Amino acid sequence: MTRIAIFASGSGSNAERLTTFFAENKSVSIEFFLSNNPTAGVIERGRRLGVPTILFDKKTFTKTDKIVELLQKQQIDLIILAGFLWLIPENLVKAFPNKIINIHPALLPKYGGKGMWGHFVHEAVVAAGEKESGITIHYVNEHYDEGKVIFQAKCDVIPSDSPEDVAFKVQALEHKYFPEVIQKVIQ
Repeated sequence: MTRIAIFASGSGSNAERLTTFFAENKSVSIEFFLSNNPTAGVIERGRRLGVPTILFDKKTFTKTDKIVELLQKQQIDLIILAGFLWLIPENLVKAFPNKIINIHPALLPKYGGKGMWGHFVHEAVVAAGEKESGITIHYVNEHYDEGKVIFQAKCDVIPSDSPEDVAFKVQALEHKYFPEVIQKVIQ
């Protein structure tokens, strides 16, 4: 049994997609969602899906071992960041080496780093006149968006695309590939 914890700061669409994808898989369990945002949509998704959600603050996350201890106590095998916006602290990276996976809404190394998330990424892609964008699924290290790449998928960006158009295309890639890539990592 692979026990997964999913961190999310926002709406939680990828957390829901992963949960529904693995719902019938008896060898994978989504144990809980964790969020730093008390108004995040992932909380309601968790309620609807029957997945407990644990809220925490910045001090607990960055200045204590409480989150690491919780994950270890629950025997979590894999941590997935699905729209989680904070840098993962060193104690968590060291406790779960090559066991933390993030999805980023761009083709890293382009458009990564602190502050590059969601609409900020898509606005930058459009402003730069890029011909393509996409997703990067990667292992997490102590730096934003610098861990070893596991998988990338691309979509075309045409001159008439707005940031919202790019976001729509990128999210379609996320929902299609993120669960499949996680399943391959587990196997």
